[in-house]
Amino acid sequence: MNYTSMELLQLSAALRNREISSRELTEAVFRTIDAREEAIGAYITLTRDLAIKQADRVDALLGQGLTLPALAGIPGALKDNIATRGIRTTNASRMLETFVPPYDAFVWRLLRQQEIVLTGKTNMDEFAMGHSTETSAFHLTRNPYDTTRVPGGSSGGSAAAVASGEACFALGTDTGGSVRQPAALCGLVGLRPTYGLISRRGVTSFASSLDQVGTMTRSVRDNALLLDAIAVRDKKDVHSVGHEGESYLDAISEPLSSPIIGWPESYFNSGDLAGDVREQLEKALHFYESIGARIIPVDLKTLDASLAAYYIISSAEGFSAMNRYDGVHYGYRSETVESLEDVYVKSRTEALGPEVKRRILLGCFALSNDQYDDYFLKATQVRTLVKQEFENVFQSCDAILTPVTATTAWPIGTLPEESGGGRYSNDRFTLPASLTGMPAISVPVGLSDKGLPVGMQLMGKRFSESLLYRLAACYEDAHGLLATPGEVK
Repeated sequence: MNYTSMELLQLSAALRNREISSRELTEAVFRTIDAREEAIGAYITLTRDLAIKQADRVDALLGQGLTLPALAGIPGALKDNIATRGIRTTNASRMLETFVPPYDAFVWRLLRQQEIVLTGKTNMDEFAMGHSTETSAFHLTRNPYDTTRVPGGSSGGSAAAVASGEACFALGTDTGGSVRQPAALCGLVGLRPTYGLISRRGVTSFASSLDQVGTMTRSVRDNALLLDAIAVRDKKDVHSVGHEGESYLDAISEPLSSPIIGWPESYFNSGDLAGDVREQLEKALHFYESIGARIIPVDLKTLDASLAAYYIISSAEGFSAMNRYDGVHYGYRSETVESLEDVYVKSRTEALGPEVKRRILLGCFALSNDQYDDYFLKATQVRTLVKQEFENVFQSCDAILTPVTATTAWPIGTLPEESGGGRYSNDRFTLPASLTGMPAISVPVGLSDKGLPVGMQLMGKRFSESLLYRLAACYEDAHGLLATPGEVK
C-alpha cells in the first residue's frame, strides 16, 4: 500500500477495514524517514519509540471493535514550537536546545485525544523568525521537489515532512505567512484560520496578536478533517473562540452558488511577480470563471504598507516575548559569567541567532520613547487601515484570489532580495490576512516549467473557512492532487 498517494480519510478507512495496521503504516513512514531525512532535514526530534507505542494502542483499540476518531492511528508531525510534555521543544534555537516542557499545548492535547501517532517535532526558523527555515540553529531543511532549494518558512520542516512522505499531515504556525508560504513552495494545502479559531495556549509566542496555529496537508479534505479536530474553544485561552456547528469537512459537499471572487490588480501587476507564477494563477482565475464564478477587479492599495506595518508590529511584540529568555528563568545560560549583566548579555549573545537578534533590535527601536509614535503607533494605525480596506472590499465579493509568493522556491543561500524585491518582500502577499485576522488558504495550482510548485491564496471574511474549503476543493477536484516529488521528473 502506497500511503503517500492516499488521503487521510482513505488511510482511516484502510485502518478500520484492517487492510493495514497503524503499526504497519507507522513503520512505513519511518522507513521513508530513514531513506529521506538525511537529504531533507525535516525534523529536529524524532519520536520513533513513542510512535510505535501509540500505533500499537490504536491497533488494540480497533481490535476490540471500538469506534475511534478518523485521525486515529495516522502518523503526523508538530512544528517544534508546539509544547509536548516530556518531549523537547527547542524552537530551533540553542536557547531552548534541552528544554523539555512539563505541559502539553492545547492543540497537541486535542490530537492526543484523536489518537494520532506522533512522528516527531519539525525544523523551523529560530523562534519562527524567518521565511526559509535557514535560520534554524541546528540544520537546513530542503525542499523535497528540489533539494537545492528552500522549503519556505518558518514552518518549513512541517511542509517538507508532509511533501516528502515523512508525515501524513503536520501542524505549523503562521504569524505572517509561515504556514501558507511553505505550503505553496512544497505543493501542499496550508490554512491560516481566523484569528482565535485554534488555541495558541502552549505554543511559543512570537507576536501574540498575529500568531496562529495552521494545518498542512496534501489535500483540501485532509485539511478540513484536521481543522475539525483542533478548532475547539479553549477556556484558558482568552483569544480562543473555537467552532460550533457543522464540520468543515461536511461543508465541502455543499454546492457553490455563483461566488464572487475578487481579483486585486495591484497584486498581479507587482513588478517582481514571476511569469510562471502569474501564468498558473491566471489559469485558476479562468477556471473559476468557467464554473460560474464572477471575477471582479478589487482595489487594494495597502500591500506595501502592510509589509512595513507587519515587520514593525511583529518585531515589537517579538522583542517583548523574547524578554523571558534571560539566562535566569530557564533555557541556555552562559558558563562564562562574572556578573548579573553577564548572565543576560552573554546568554543571549551565545544562544540566539542573527535573525532573532535583528528583530529584537528592530522591536526595541520601534518601542523606544523617542521612536514609538513614529513607528509602532503608526504601524498600528496602518493595521487599522488595512482592516478597513478589506472590510470594504468584502462588501462586494465573497473571496479574494492572490499569489502566495512572488516566486517559486529559491535556491538555498540566496536571499529573496537577490532575485528582486528586498529581504522580506516575498512575504507581502500573505501579510494582510495576518494583520486583519481573516482566514486564508494556500492551494497548489500546478508546477512551474522547472517542476516547482505554485500556490494560490484564497482569502475570506472572518470565519469563512467553509467557503474557502469549498472553493479550494472545487479546484482540486477538477485538477487532481499535485504530483508528489517522487512522481516529478
